[in-house]
Amino acid sequence: MLKAIDPLLTPDLLYVLAAMGHGDEIAIVDANYPAQSAGPDVVRLDAADATRALDAVLSVLPLDTFVAEPCWLMEVVAAAAGDAEPAIFAEFRAVIARREGPRFKLASLERFAFYERARRCFAIVATGERRLYGNVILKKGVIPPN
Repeated sequence: MLKAIDPLLTPDLLYVLAAMGHGDEIAIVDANYPAQSAGPDVVRLDAADATRALDAVLSVLPLDTFVAEPCWLMEVVAAAAGDAEPAIFAEFRAVIARREGPRFKLASLERFAFYERARRCFAIVATGERRLYGNVILKKGVIPPN
């Protein structure tokens, strides 16, 4: 155990987050996402939901301030869309705002565009999230000098 480090951040996940460089991307995905076949290394957090994993990751990972869109969610497929967006989207926004500030907005990617972008990620964090559309991609920023 380490002081001041979220216990959800396993040694494997901490290694991945530390190894990422500026501009690298990481996907946090739900239990239905085809993580193992997507291509990048997969870190499994099967006991965590996606919002909890996002909160833990953002406790140590800065978002990229040099791009207009440093985080994306998967758009709801039109055939499955109702009048309201999935509640998890608001939870993602709240975590991002709490950890990184209100200037960061969640952009969206069409389902297959999200899959393609996730294939190019540095790694994928596979969670046990059971809610549909519990998927988000983050672009790592920099920590400025003191």
